[in-house]
Amino acid sequence: MGNQLTTLSAALRLWLQKLWKPRLWVSGFLALAALVTVLNSAAVSGTASLQATPTNPQLGDTVTLLIQTDGSSETSPTVVMNQKTYPSFAIAPNRYRALLPTTPLDPPGRLNIQVNGVGDPQALVLQLRDRDFPTQSIWLSGGGSDGTDYEFDKVDAFKALVTPEKLWNGKFQRPSEGEITTVYGVRRYYNGEFAQDYYHRGVDYGAGIGSPIVAPAAGKVALIGREADGFQLHGNTIGVDHGQGVVSIFLHLSRIDVKEGDIVSPGQQLGAVGATGGVTGPHLHWGLYVNGQSIDPVPWRYDGFE
Repeated sequence: MGNQLTTLSAALRLWLQKLWKPRLWVSGFLALAALVTVLNSAAVSGTASLQATPTNPQLGDTVTLLIQTDGSSETSPTVVMNQKTYPSFAIAPNRYRALLPTTPLDPPGRLNIQVNGVGDPQALVLQLRDRDFPTQSIWLSGGGSDGTDYEFDKVDAFKALVTPEKLWNGKFQRPSEGEITTVYGVRRYYNGEFAQDYYHRGVDYGAGIGSPIVAPAAGKVALIGREADGFQLHGNTIGVDHGQGVVSIFLHLSRIDVKEGDIVSPGQQLGAVGATGGVTGPHLHWGLYVNGQSIDPVPWRYDGFE
């Protein structure tokens, strides 16, 4: 046993002598300095974790992107998806949410997402699935209105709203009890020619003139348009801003019960179904827009977006 201890002690002395050699000290110091440099660089550049829902979106879906940062930046990140820039909004300390719209006109395939403002840009790739949309064939014999510059300017400005406060909470309600007559995303042939850049930007509810329409979610009335004032295509119109780039528009109304600037609650009556503007019969057209793009309202009614 004594010989074994003597041998072990000699080996330990030899190891310590090697460890304390100046050359090894220099190497260890340099390695430690390199590690500190890397850690400092990471702290300066910042990091973020990304989570997208749904992970396998299809045309017309709204993608929710959650961004968790390390708190090194004082500004909200911005998101670039397929060369378009979208804002994000704080939902908790160092946690942000961006809403990314897709439409029937987008090419299926790769969605290249980049988050800026978190130090080094962070990247995420999703696959956007194709989707079959119904088609309609419409034959026009002339007549009708193509709309006015006045109404398109007003409507375009409304759809582009991105106000900072989130007003909605939870799932969206059905705005009319009428039967759904035309779903979102329908493509059309006009006089036998396919309309390349057209899709039905909303959901139509067939109901009698005077039937109530209600706010699907809380918001602020940001648009009132009347047929008598030049809304020849849209008819009597209400636009509700739900905040953070989410807006609802209601077309072809017979009556408007609210005024611009009103704050409305879910289920509050806004007006009544009509047949004003460019229509073939009484119905409500409800369009839901995210960051200026018309998206499928159905997931907002059944899944909700927070």
